[in-house]
Amino acid sequence: MRRDLDITLLRAFVAIVETGSVTGAARLLNRTQAAVSLQLKRLEDLLGQPLFERVHKRLVLAPAGEQLLGNAKRLIAMNDDVWGQMTTPSFEGEVRLGVPVDVISTYIPQVLRRFSSAWPRVRVCLVCRNSQELIEDLEAGNVDLTLTTDIEWKGHCETLRWDKLVWVNAPGGDAHTRMPLPIAIGGKTCRFRPVALQALRDAGREWQVILQVSNQDAVTATIASGSCVGIMLRECIPDSLDALPADCGLPELPNFAINLWLPRAGANDMAEELARHIRAEFASRRMQAPDLSGLQGPLRRPAKRAVAASNGAGASVRRRTPRTPFLSGAEFLTFPQG
Repeated sequence: MRRDLDITLLRAFVAIVETGSVTGAARLLNRTQAAVSLQLKRLEDLLGQPLFERVHKRLVLAPAGEQLLGNAKRLIAMNDDVWGQMTTPSFEGEVRLGVPVDVISTYIPQVLRRFSSAWPRVRVCLVCRNSQELIEDLEAGNVDLTLTTDIEWKGHCETLRWDKLVWVNAPGGDAHTRMPLPIAIGGKTCRFRPVALQALRDAGREWQVILQVSNQDAVTATIASGSCVGIMLRECIPDSLDALPADCGLPELPNFAINLWLPRAGANDMAEELARHIRAEFASRRMQAPDLSGLQGPLRRPAKRAVAASNGAGASVRRRTPRTPFLSGAEFLTFPQG
């Protein structure tokens, strides 16, 4: 005769395996130890065989428990997936996300991929501008939520990550040794611009702006040509550029926060759901690698190109960041500044 497996019993079984004890499982499930012990006994009675053995006062999986574990996890996952699909509101329509031009290619593709998979009937409209302009858009109701890069701020935001602002150069380039220093920089509303220029003033280093535009592709191409240096967050450096080392002769730059902003009056349900996906993406990155924004040198993996000691300050550190194409399902609105 066929019998139905109770997901609650399977959840107790998996919790015992993951915590190593009935006591730990009880804490995890917010139940009493007696209740979890009873659930385990009911599951063993239902299956007609023991699932654990006691070895030196420790619970270890019996052969039947080893056989059950993988299937139990799959059944629990399927149960939770079905429950989520049937009880979560069915979103459709449009949500407008503001993203600074300098962080979009590093963080947004994975967010859009996961969100589009979960909510295929929701269109994400990306508004790509500088952080100050995005805050103004949020206050005016032109975007539903936005990311910003900030060194200081006032308001109702949530800091997702800190990252180091660094000088960047063409691989093997010598633009950082020239006088005055040739620099490609964002427009007048760029948050990085005043910080970098003040650092040069404090260091007594003369500079010459040869490109001033809030168009990241134009900035990257100009720096990659070897004609100038630029400034970027370390995690957002593209493959075509290098982070300059601390001894390159240029002043050190500060850390910036990547912040998430929602409207003061509260976000709509679609914006809240997109914010949840954004938080999950940043959380997954924290688990993959620690936040080393305060350190000099390549982040997450070592340089592929060794720098010879004889190169001195003229050498640059190679740091590659995988570039993920944008999703075709999202609409992009860009506002370049001249």
